[in-house]
Amino acid sequence: MRVPSLATRGCLRKAALYNGEWQACRRTFASATTLPIQHQQATNHQRIAIHPGTPRQSLLHQQKRWQSAAAAVQETAVHDPNALSQDAIVSNLDPKEAARLDKVRNIGIAAHIDSGKTTATERVLFYTGRIKDIHEVRGRDAVGAKMDSMDLEREKGITIQSAATFCDWVKKTPDPVTGEMKEEKYHINLIDTPGHIDFTIEVERALRVLDGAVLILCAVSGVQSQTVTVDRQMRRYNVPRISFVNKMDRAGANPWKAIDGINQKLKMAAAAVHVPIGMEDEFKGVVDLIRMKAVYSEGENGEIIREDEVPADLREFAQEKRRKLIETLADVDEEIANAFLDERTPSPTEIKDAIRRSTIALKFTPVLMGSALADKSIQPMLDAVCDFLPNPSEVENLALDRKRAEAPVKLVSYNSLPFVGLAFKLEESNFGQLTYVRVYQGSLRKGQVVTNARTGNKVKIPRIVRMHSNEMEDVQEIGAGEICAVFGIDCASGDTFADGGLGYSMTSMFVPDPVISLSIKPKQTKDTPNFSKAMSRFQREDPTFRVHVDNESGESIISGMGELHLSIYVERMRREYNVEVTTGQPQVAYRETITQHVPFDHLLKKQTGGAGDYARVVGYMEPTGQLGDNVFEQKVVGGTISEKYLFACDKGFQASCVEGPLLGHKVLGTTMVINDGATHMTDSSELAFKTATQHAFRQAFRAGQPQVLEPLMKTVVTAPNEFQGNIVGLLNKRNAVINDTEIGADDFVLSADCSLNSMFGFSSQLRAASQGKGEFTMEFSHYSPAPPQLQKELIAKHEKEKYKR
Repeated sequence: MRVPSLATRGCLRKAALYNGEWQACRRTFASATTLPIQHQQATNHQRIAIHPGTPRQSLLHQQKRWQSAAAAVQETAVHDPNALSQDAIVSNLDPKEAARLDKVRNIGIAAHIDSGKTTATERVLFYTGRIKDIHEVRGRDAVGAKMDSMDLEREKGITIQSAATFCDWVKKTPDPVTGEMKEEKYHINLIDTPGHIDFTIEVERALRVLDGAVLILCAVSGVQSQTVTVDRQMRRYNVPRISFVNKMDRAGANPWKAIDGINQKLKMAAAAVHVPIGMEDEFKGVVDLIRMKAVYSEGENGEIIREDEVPADLREFAQEKRRKLIETLADVDEEIANAFLDERTPSPTEIKDAIRRSTIALKFTPVLMGSALADKSIQPMLDAVCDFLPNPSEVENLALDRKRAEAPVKLVSYNSLPFVGLAFKLEESNFGQLTYVRVYQGSLRKGQVVTNARTGNKVKIPRIVRMHSNEMEDVQEIGAGEICAVFGIDCASGDTFADGGLGYSMTSMFVPDPVISLSIKPKQTKDTPNFSKAMSRFQREDPTFRVHVDNESGESIISGMGELHLSIYVERMRREYNVEVTTGQPQVAYRETITQHVPFDHLLKKQTGGAGDYARVVGYMEPTGQLGDNVFEQKVVGGTISEKYLFACDKGFQASCVEGPLLGHKVLGTTMVINDGATHMTDSSELAFKTATQHAFRQAFRAGQPQVLEPLMKTVVTAPNEFQGNIVGLLNKRNAVINDTEIGADDFVLSADCSLNSMFGFSSQLRAASQGKGEFTMEFSHYSPAPPQLQKELIAKHEKEKYKR
């Protein structure tokens, strides 16, 4: 293990002196530098357990000692976080807290769509005793999987929202000396995430707060498009993972293809810790390569685990794969490398410890095998979660101290320190807003007052619950390293909560930009209030769902991650708010201009009894030469039009440019010059000259070879090299102008100018053309003349709509 550095010990000594407990703290650190973490914790347990009759004074001294050590650790965490290693944090944990955290795992299940995430989670809940019966994902038995609580999820057979639950897994471990089976209870907080890329924000915010993950792969398909995306998300938040090759009972199952994919496509060292016993419909169990034992799942639902000797026909193959496992570990772990160089075979304990170290260090992923649907080898996966994934105290988490110019601070998972938590997900429930919170430091108690770092508002926590899908269980207190949900606090997704004295703020999750938009409106005006409520709620729950009103068209525009994403929200609006809506493509913001010099001479003369309207304007209109602002000039000589009337002419010109004569869109790049005119002593007015200018504008505009301008978008497409031809073909069909192409080792980046009108539906076609591996971004570039055929269609459509009105 890494020992505390001199700098660490110096800072801790200084802090401890402030607390008057340096001697106790020094003993703590002396033992931390000479013993492994596990031995240190065991020794501390013995100090308390050996003397059951310890006087109260001695117990208080012990408690004060650990509080002193915690204060010293926090002092270093605040002022010199780089000098504080996770080993030092673990070494100075109160033994009671150390024992609790050592048995806590916060994990997520993530994978490509339809790889078996929810099916595997259903088995985990069954084997841990959280549910009594197993139900299938698509709800064929009218029940559906526990974690898919929405009706839409059960109907479509997909996960739409990530769902949280918790369970206790009793892990049975043989004693290394006596061989007797010991039982250890682990508390697992589990989040089941969606696989479809349209709901990628659910994966983002789950991985943001989790300490580890199970990456599920299909034994037939191996590494797929969304597997790559999930891998990228895990790396973004430094989440260690174990890999589980699912569907080993399917025809064409090949786990070695999946392992090669992890090594080559995900660039992560991986090796099997299981070898399948039988393949496809003959899949019976696995060989544990660490202990060299055959593990079978028996019973009606695979609930009975039976261990046996390795089958004779697999013994040689299993030995070969075990050597491969050790070789791979030797590349990423120093201790196994030394054993490998000494030509010594490491013991099972050494292999297990090396897998844990390298997995937590993000250098390696152990690969397990099984079949969730066939109820095989899920329990060994749970054992691997306990053996190889970190507990909350072993994961580094940073916050920013706003009181010290946002200097980084290391969060320490001690209950005795001030509370810091992150609200990572919001849901609307029957009891109000439900806020999911990950507690990073300190503890959260019912009735506690905490401060929202973003708003500065203090809020009281009225109710704390543990979530089990859509069910909840009330609790009084949640300790450091745990996940819970609270009611009655008003906040946004990504807000940090802390005890009032701390000015800490944590970074939120990455939120990708929307790639598709639709116009939307309620079919009936009476549904407008519910429509507005639904829009507001969905935006609070999902940061990738955006709503805005287009200033030009007045349409409500919803934007999201894909067509499925938006269609789900449209359906939820109908079911949950009883609002029927009409959707369509958003109106593109076209522009209009003229291309020729056109003179005009317009006379406005009206007599309606009493004072009439009289105004004559003479001049010309022409293009400015640039598709920029419009220009009004007056070149009147001799005062034929007074200054105040010329000002009215300018207002008439600017008003005309807001809605052009062709489509009713803004006019660009047009100049109007007035160089002559006439007035009447009684009938001329500012309104008359403004109106005359507008009439002159329309007549001259139509005579000046007007042109429709369409917005061109700077589009950047990134995809694997193998799909370059398909994607270039897609862009050529849209008359895109390709500006640049960069070809890398694996991916290429293509930049092009594309018409916004032609890009509707592009996201779906891009995914189809690149097996879901292509991504693109769009931003406005400039306006360009629309093709003549499109211009004719747009003008005809506009005239038809005017006629209807």
